[in-house]
Order: sequence, then structure tokens, then C-alpha cells
Amino acid sequence: MFERWRRRRQNREVVERTYGAVVARARRPALYLEGAVPDTVLGRYEALGIEVLLLMERCRADPALRAFSQDVVDRFMLDMDHSLREIGIGYQGVPRRMRRLAERFYTRVADYDGPLTARDEVALAAALRKRVFAGEAPEGAADFLARQMIATARGYEALSADDILSGRIAPHAQGEDADVR
Repeated sequence: MFERWRRRRQNREVVERTYGAVVARARRPALYLEGAVPDTVLGRYEALGIEVLLLMERCRADPALRAFSQDVVDRFMLDMDHSLREIGIGYQGVPRRMRRLAERFYTRVADYDGPLTARDEVALAAALRKRVFAGEAPEGAADFLARQMIATARGYEALSADDILSGRIAPHAQGEDADVR
């Protein structure tokens, strides 16, 4: 009985550590300065959603990581729920807004998946212009974000399943800053 409780606790700790690294990546100043992600509640949600999506992309390729990936997505949604409550959304309004945020996230997963898998920077930048910037991206911002996303995806690909399952993902994935300007 205690062994099962200990394993669940360790899993929660790894998910928390991993999610913390994902949040740190989403808070990088370059996303907001060079990538022109709006520094608003929704802009920060977009940046965090992109980082969660990139980790999901890596985990999807390995059956041993799928359950872990879902744990991280669940943690992301729990964080969004807490954030809504902290900014004063009423008890009855949270479920409706959470449905919208989840729909928004999975719409982006669908939009970014093809270009990200194909490493198609142009198509990914077009999807980012549509979703992150609502069609009005500052010059070069969507291209910068597309390059960052592809570089991050490559960095995650270099991580072993053991590294991910133990929560050892670097706050900045390998190769990310190479050749992005």
C-alpha cells in the first residue's frame, strides 16, 4: 500500500518539475520581445500552450511517454483553472471558461501539428499568425516563433524517455538559440 502511494507521489513530483521547466520556457523574454507574443493573460496562455504542445509532440512519438504527457497536460489545465480563479472569475464561470481554453488549446494542437511534424517553418508561421496574433503579427515575429518551435522540438527529440520521465528536461532545449535570428 505504501509503495503505491510513494510511486504516485514521485510521479507528481516529476510532473511538477517538468511542468515548472515548461513554464520557465514560456516565460522567456525572447518570446515577448523578438516573438512579439502579447504580454497579456491570453498571450502568456498562448506561450505556455506552445511549450506544452512541444513536449506533447515529443511524448507522442514514444508509447512509454503518452501517459506522462497526459499528466503534464492535466497539470497545465489545472494551472489554468487556478489562474482563472485567482483573477476573480466566479465559481460558476470557471467551467465555461475552462472549456473555451481547452478548445483553444486543442485547436492550436491541430493547427500546429502538421507543420511542426513536417518542420515546415512557413506553414507553421502562417498558423501562428492566425492563432497567436489573430492575423496581425508584427514583422518577423511569427517567423521567429516558428523557428523557436522547430528548434525546441528538435531539442526535445534529443532527450531520452528516461530523461523526460525523471523530469530532466532543460528549461531551454538544445539547439534552440542556434540560427534563429
